[in-house]
Amino acid sequence: MNHNEHDDYEDYDDEDYEDDGEGLSDRDADLADVREQVAQLTDGLQTLTLTGDEGVVPAIPDDVAGCGAVVAEFCWSRLKRDEQDAFLAKLKKASGKDALLVLLDEIYVEGTSNTVARTDLQGNTYEIVTTEDGQRVERPMSYPTDSALRKRLANAAKEIRVARWEYFWVVTCKFK
Repeated sequence: MNHNEHDDYEDYDDEDYEDDGEGLSDRDADLADVREQVAQLTDGLQTLTLTGDEGVVPAIPDDVAGCGAVVAEFCWSRLKRDEQDAFLAKLKKASGKDALLVLLDEIYVEGTSNTVARTDLQGNTYEIVTTEDGQRVERPMSYPTDSALRKRLANAAKEIRVARWEYFWVVTCKFK
């Protein structure tokens, strides 16, 4: 597997995962490894976890404050660029200064990922997906580079680290 080791992350090994009878895909094994390492990073911290589902970024609860960590899975790449700063501000409000922020999202994998359909004038990219009821819809989906992630997070965070697996990327940082 192509996993670039950075600081807190360990190398991934396919053989760590047992077949449950249905077969564990490489993507599922990759995600299990990523989530296991994120759990180790957030162990002992009050953690707010947000998971984007079907391309929708969940709302950040208003009544949450003082979390030691925020984990946002499959959210960042679904945000348009002009939504990212507000998203970070809400996460910081929910957690506070020096709280751990973990962003987990997908890497573009040829033959697996949906094709990027277009890029708008602001640099947002979009994919076309088919809903369960058969409708074709366009939704934001970006595949940022490490440098783009660091640059975008630099105003809100410090100690920014990026790690990549075959199917996923993870950023860990602390809010300023």
